[in-house]
Amino acid sequence: MSTDISTENTTTEYILDGESLDAIFREARTANTFTDEPVTDEQLRTIYELTKFGPTAMNIQPLRITWVRSAEAREKLVAHMADGNKAKTASAPMVAILSFDTEWHEQFPVFFPIAPERKAMFDGNDELRAVMGNNNGHLQAAYFIMAVRAAGLAAGPMGGFDPAGIDAEFFTGRNQRSFMVVNIGKPGENAWHPRLPRLDYDFVTATV
Repeated sequence: MSTDISTENTTTEYILDGESLDAIFREARTANTFTDEPVTDEQLRTIYELTKFGPTAMNIQPLRITWVRSAEAREKLVAHMADGNKAKTASAPMVAILSFDTEWHEQFPVFFPIAPERKAMFDGNDELRAVMGNNNGHLQAAYFIMAVRAAGLAAGPMGGFDPAGIDAEFFTGRNQRSFMVVNIGKPGENAWHPRLPRLDYDFVTATV
């Protein structure tokens, strides 16, 4: 097995220019520090307006985004973060809690108007809804991170937190399960760790 940390072009078969590819994929990395520049409501809307177009199974769109802007809400969130994530979560200009809606099927007539009767497949099937919600929520989270970058911001996605604690704090009485917290803003000083190796094409792919 070999790995690669280079960002050199290996093909010219792109519809985006090199600067865009670098910003979204090749040069983008998880940010650990941010400047004090605020993230506006307009930027948050831009992020979602890009995120929503990524495909999901049966168009279910289970992702729910909670923007943590107020000092009070931020303090409550930080209390549930792992120790290594507390300081950067407290100081980031914006933080998003990503969760999935366990009752996403209730919106079936909205997101699948061509066959709203298929909602019946999921009525009473909590396990299936949870699996599909979790899988497709994570899929949408990837779109979300790319959208943050496309909006000219840096993302710091994290999994080091207490999901049960966050759910009790923010989602009591609501059908949401948190699975990711993302810091958002303009990258600050020493924002990046060195890029870690990526598995190469020949190791990851197979042709059958």
